[in-house]
Amino acid sequence: MTQDELKQAVAQAAADYVAENAPQGCIVGVGTGSTANFFIDALARQKDRYRGAVASSEATRKRLESHGIAVFDLNEVSDIPVYVDGADEVDAGLNMIKGGGGALTREKIVAAVARTFVCIADGSKQVAVMGKFPLPVEVIPMARAHVARQLEKLGGRPQLRTGFITDNGNEILDVHGLQIADPKALEAEINQIVGVVTNGLFALRPADVLLLGTAEGVRRSG
Repeated sequence: MTQDELKQAVAQAAADYVAENAPQGCIVGVGTGSTANFFIDALARQKDRYRGAVASSEATRKRLESHGIAVFDLNEVSDIPVYVDGADEVDAGLNMIKGGGGALTREKIVAAVARTFVCIADGSKQVAVMGKFPLPVEVIPMARAHVARQLEKLGGRPQLRTGFITDNGNEILDVHGLQIADPKALEAEINQIVGVVTNGLFALRPADVLLLGTAEGVRRSG
């Protein structure tokens, strides 16, 4: 199977999971990225089951609306039974690195509201130790150099993601060279740096369920 076929399979499995585990008429949380896009397409085939969705990015909002799915502001929503999103890396504890698409802050906010976080990924994203994929850190622009110096003290090599501004008007430093043995501790430490909005470690709030697309089929953990 090609990588896109694996993504399509796991996206359909996620749509089936939501249909089985979320009440009819609810609002679904939807992430950002190529795998999440396949999930949106699968969700659209069942859209009459749901009241609508909360989007983690402007790109996701546009794709949902193109399918005729109502998109709600998170401030209008008090309950999200299920949030479905992809990952750039995921470990055995269902901790993740996210933010390759630059939507990490809004993804983290929606995940915080959701009762169940379902991570969807192809098998190449599962790793023993995270850090090969550069860790995204969203920063206030005036603090970029300060934050970069602090990240260097943690052993990372931060690089500005050139030509990219987040939906929140901020910049992203992609941190190379980390071996993330304790993702919860590192997530908390980076978030304490003045000028950091948030970082792409999802360990303090990890996934509850992992749906992993493999050549042998979709594997579920959690």
